[in-house]
Amino acid sequence: MSGLNSDSSSGPLTGVRVLELGSLIAGPYAASILAQFGAEVIKIEPPGEGDPLRKWRKLHDGISLWWYSQSRNKKSVTLDLKTDAAREIVRKLVPTVDIVIENFRPGTLEKWGLGWEDLQRIKPSLIMVRISGYGQDGPYSQRPGFAAIAECMGGLRYTSGFPDRPPVRVGVSLGDTLASLYGTIGALMAMHHLKVNGGQGQFIDVALYEAVFGIMESLVPEYQMQGFVRERSGASMPGIAPTNTYRCRDGLYVAIAGNGDGIFRRFMQAIDRPDLAQDPVLASNDGRAVQAQRLDDVISDWTGQRTLAEVLAVLESASVPAGRIYTAADIAADPHYAARGMIEHHHLPDGQPIDLPGIVPKLSATPGATQWLGPTLGEHTADVLASIGIDAAALEHLRSQGVV
Repeated sequence: MSGLNSDSSSGPLTGVRVLELGSLIAGPYAASILAQFGAEVIKIEPPGEGDPLRKWRKLHDGISLWWYSQSRNKKSVTLDLKTDAAREIVRKLVPTVDIVIENFRPGTLEKWGLGWEDLQRIKPSLIMVRISGYGQDGPYSQRPGFAAIAECMGGLRYTSGFPDRPPVRVGVSLGDTLASLYGTIGALMAMHHLKVNGGQGQFIDVALYEAVFGIMESLVPEYQMQGFVRERSGASMPGIAPTNTYRCRDGLYVAIAGNGDGIFRRFMQAIDRPDLAQDPVLASNDGRAVQAQRLDDVISDWTGQRTLAEVLAVLESASVPAGRIYTAADIAADPHYAARGMIEHHHLPDGQPIDLPGIVPKLSATPGATQWLGPTLGEHTADVLASIGIDAAALEHLRSQGVV
């Protein structure tokens, strides 16, 4: 495929083998991060339809465009884990892998004889990332867990939106991806521990709601010490001023973060308000926070008389952090995204061009790379199973039994 990196030996995780069990977002995205940095990821999918993500959101020739991004660099192996034969194949694969990633409801793998204790007996050094809605234990552990619910329980939804309207969600599955990041971090820490301290492996228990809760800043101490419940505040951040989104003359919006003390003074000078720049009451954030609405009114009046381009030109020259609200079209046309390699240009198997998001983070010596796009269903079944001694005749028998 055009634009793909053919060198698969330079990633920092080269030599690490990962077995991905589960579907959709949280577990698979964690495995995707490892795959982007050189790990060999073997993704197990049910025969027939495969991972449901293959049919989510916008499709091209029946396959999700999301799939090509999230499943890049993975090997697809079809196994019906509800069958004894498929589970035995997983047990044979486990000694060959370093990490297992799963996001089934707690107890599912145990029911199949593939739980943590089962797999650790097979390989004591195994690392297992377990992502679920509520964690592996606790009174809610058996509830079905989705990111939409986790974002509510973790406190994010209640604080998102405007105070006079119902809580809103962000436009992506943030709870899932946060859990994926925590799972990836946990796996890498466990690998480091194993390398430095030896001994046995361990499992990483990631709950979706806890991944959300973990980013909620001062939510808990503010409530515990002062009885303060953080409420929805629209585009502003109470207690930090001025920072908000302001309407410009052409109907577009600009986000401005003028809340640093020095930045605030430059900001006020730039909008011809030296009186505010020199006001000792506004010299530090605690004083500005009390007068946040007054400052927002002044700024809104100024932006409302200028186009977005005019506002950005003035604030950039004054070194005041500001930016437009980017759409997908803005991202695709932005020169900084292009210069940083954050839009990758590839081609689908039918020759159709497809752009994917670039890989984050950027490592100076061993950067991540897209080796291939999301695989076809079962594309690597024969090769992977051959590596554990299942030849062509045995594979055909498994197919006839509906195991693969």
